[in-house]
Amino acid sequence: MNEAEYGGFWLRTAAAIIDTTLIFIIVLPMLTLIYGQQYWDSTSMVYGFWDILFNYILPAIAVILFWVYKSATPGKMALKLKIVDANTGGKPSTGQLIGRYFGYYVSMLPFMLGIIWVGFDGRKQGWHDKLAGTVVVKNNSQSIEEPEE
Repeated sequence: MNEAEYGGFWLRTAAAIIDTTLIFIIVLPMLTLIYGQQYWDSTSMVYGFWDILFNYILPAIAVILFWVYKSATPGKMALKLKIVDANTGGKPSTGQLIGRYFGYYVSMLPFMLGIIWVGFDGRKQGWHDKLAGTVVVKNNSQSIEEPEE
């Protein structure tokens, strides 16, 4: 049985940058068309319904759908990474993936510690991965094994 090759901190950071760039390419022009230039000059945390829809709801739906159908976002796919169940190495359930998404908020709240944790964890799991029971592996990985201590 081959040991899984986990997706590390910097590789996952690069995937997140790709995903964020793609979201910005779609969202920023839409919000400018809807609200005009004053949107970018505003100091408001929330500008209105379309702001919430394009900045929070649609990206959440898109990310979860990519995870459910492709086991990865476009950034992870470009870098040949995928999300798998931490115990079986198989496809995570939809519930796990939804939990993983909301786990990002837990990971980010205390100074991004749950995200940074990926760099120190033996299985390269962030807190969101641990909460959801997932790991991120390189696509050429065949199976999941516990790291030696």
